[in-house]
Amino acid sequence: MFERIKNMSNTAKGIILAGSASVSWGIAGVITQFVSQNESIPASWFLSARTSGAGLILLAVSALVYRGRIFNIFKSWKSIMILIAYGLFGLAANMGSFYVSIQNGNAAATTILQYLAPLFIVLGSFIFQHKKPVKMDLVVFVIAIVGVFLSITKGDISQLSIPMDSFIWGLISGVTAALYVVLPRSLGKDNPPIVVMGWGTLIASIAFNLNHPVWTNVPHLTSGAILGVLGIIFFGTLLTFSTLIYASRFTSSEVISLMDALQPVSTFILSVIFFHAALSLAEVVGAILVILAIYLLQYSQRNDPTKLNL
Repeated sequence: MFERIKNMSNTAKGIILAGSASVSWGIAGVITQFVSQNESIPASWFLSARTSGAGLILLAVSALVYRGRIFNIFKSWKSIMILIAYGLFGLAANMGSFYVSIQNGNAAATTILQYLAPLFIVLGSFIFQHKKPVKMDLVVFVIAIVGVFLSITKGDISQLSIPMDSFIWGLISGVTAALYVVLPRSLGKDNPPIVVMGWGTLIASIAFNLNHPVWTNVPHLTSGAILGVLGIIFFGTLLTFSTLIYASRFTSSEVISLMDALQPVSTFILSVIFFHAALSLAEVVGAILVILAIYLLQYSQRNDPTKLNL
């Protein structure tokens, strides 16, 4: 098996690694539903624990690989302010809204809403950078709206398949996921991605711990809860990020972005297996439409160099 992987082309290796990262995100989403609903772990403590564990591990690995260079990111006030914004409005806001949305709803619906992040990036460029949308952008928005409508309502406009608060937090997770992508771009030019994420996660950890220190009011943790929290840190942060870094060595960012579609697909499949989620035809069609919309958007971005790179 390892000999076969060794003999694969670089593109094939990149596809496998990027696909593994996306599936890991899907696994983390399902574990999050288990931890938040089955184990009833409060969001405030969980977020402090997750960011503390992930941030310290990421920085420890960064220090082993890059040594003193991990502090280069603090050489200018501009970098420091961007890093703080990334940690608070990107990572912390995204992790928090994602967890609360799943806690009040389900992983499948929240993942679809977060998957809309590229649409929010384009919308942000239109609002703040005054970039006029082209015909493809409008087509994509219509397809995405129809897809979300089917996924969230099961085709029945009179009711939502998830609570309204879960829907709103899911949309917020999509917006903050867009910030998570856009904010650290300038930092990534001069600093290794794992270093940027390590410091950003630590900043998010400080914010969460100011609200609820991880060592106070610790909830009752069963063996399942402990494994769940460790699983989210591993699949949702460490494995995902490391595989994406290696994937970027073998294939292009365009290929990696297309493999993102495996995240909502894997979440849907795992939700059916472990939570016996009864997905209607409307929900499945809606998810497919959202994935198609993001694919079309990314395709148009690749073929128009004047547009915002996702």
